[in-house]
Amino acid sequence: MVGIIIASHGKMCEGIFQSGSMIFGDQPQVAVCSLMPSEGPDDLRAKVEEAIASFDDQEEILFLVDLFGGTPYNQINGLMKGHEDKWAMVCGLNLGMLVEAYGCRLGMDKAHDIAAHIVGTGRDGVKVLPESLDTAKEEAAPAASNEPTGAIPEGTVLGDGHIKYVLARIDTRLLHGQVATAWTKATQPTRIIAVSDNVAKDALRKQMIEQAAPPGVKANVVPIDKMCKVDKDPRFGSTKALLLFETPQDALKAIEGGVQIKELNLGSMAHSEGKVVCTKAVAMGPDDVKTFEKLRELGVKIVVRKVPADAEENFDAIMKKAKAELGL
Repeated sequence: MVGIIIASHGKMCEGIFQSGSMIFGDQPQVAVCSLMPSEGPDDLRAKVEEAIASFDDQEEILFLVDLFGGTPYNQINGLMKGHEDKWAMVCGLNLGMLVEAYGCRLGMDKAHDIAAHIVGTGRDGVKVLPESLDTAKEEAAPAASNEPTGAIPEGTVLGDGHIKYVLARIDTRLLHGQVATAWTKATQPTRIIAVSDNVAKDALRKQMIEQAAPPGVKANVVPIDKMCKVDKDPRFGSTKALLLFETPQDALKAIEGGVQIKELNLGSMAHSEGKVVCTKAVAMGPDDVKTFEKLRELGVKIVVRKVPADAEENFDAIMKKAKAELGL
């Protein structure tokens, strides 16, 4: 695995490392090197050398630094002499770039390849609102996709005529950083679909979800009954969908309506009155417990995992705790 060293002036690297872990989960072979106000170039260089030595494999290393021409850049640039064929450095670090680097390590084993890829991600992550302020923006060519574009005649069969579900997730926040980056990278959907009667009626929330889609992936918000129709529509046969549900109740309604889901990823369920905290991310009330029991009776597997890198949590233990604290 390619080692990653994050270096910055001050504790920026520590903060962005923590944020990356929140989104993508804890990562091996990653080190942070902070240049503090009381320290000099030699201190930073020593930290980087120590970080390199801590890696199991020092052949492929990617350095992510905050500022071109700053001390972290200068010191690492010196250390790279003689390793240019294997090591790589990218300046102007932002969170999107770091998360993309984590994702790239799942399928790339060369620091040069990851560096070349994440430069574009770092640039694409720079946005401004209102968009009229971005005077340098150029019209980008649409990415190639097997997704239907425009009106497709009813009855048309695309692919094998059956929509593919790469992930179905229960998450109170629906589409957010962990989904837009870690889960999208891991499952490679062509479309993200938030399935919710409530959100489908809320123009603002609907717009926010549609705008939060990662590059190259479409996002839609649909009511549950429409999702049941989409499941049976052969025009979506070439679609790889990541489904998002706010609640287990919405997921159950969709499955009972015919949506072919055999596994649900339980990401987060927010705490509210009448619910008990079961894990850091999951709170349940009596109706939630009954709903999950019904889902399991229907043969649906519940997998508890916030991000792909996390180990699966014991759902039986979570249910047992919820029942005990709720007195069920």
